[in-house]
Amino acid sequence: MLTTALRGRLAGAPALAVRGTSAEAIRRQVFSLLAGMYPHQPPIDRRSSLRFAYPQLLQLTGTLSDGRTPGDQTIVVVGKTLSEGGLGFFHQQPLVERRVIVSIPTFEHKLLSFLLDITWCRFTTMGWYESGGRFLEAVETPPR
Repeated sequence: MLTTALRGRLAGAPALAVRGTSAEAIRRQVFSLLAGMYPHQPPIDRRSSLRFAYPQLLQLTGTLSDGRTPGDQTIVVVGKTLSEGGLGFFHQQPLVERRVIVSIPTFEHKLLSFLLDITWCRFTTMGWYESGGRFLEAVETPPR
């Protein structure tokens, strides 16, 4: 809480000069963001696999009509969650194929690739798409 004398001295100063008040406002806003993401009650989750946050860049290659052979279009998407059974990710364009090959970089700078059946997609309020699917099998990484 600012005293009257301090408030009077800071009246003409930029808003950033009020460090304590600014820091408290930032803290409250960040806390409200986190509280929305992590409510007090555990969410009901019908998934059988434990999911892990996976904010990494991934390569998504479309498949040909057989749903297995890599096509010639590859895009970069942003990972959201990863589990033993599948993957959630964000992308900027609608996806044409339901089956894609996702290539995930390892810490050894290699790529692990999986055939992914995209089972859901939704448009976000920020203009991106969020999609997810289940892994069908491990496959060879498509040529770049």
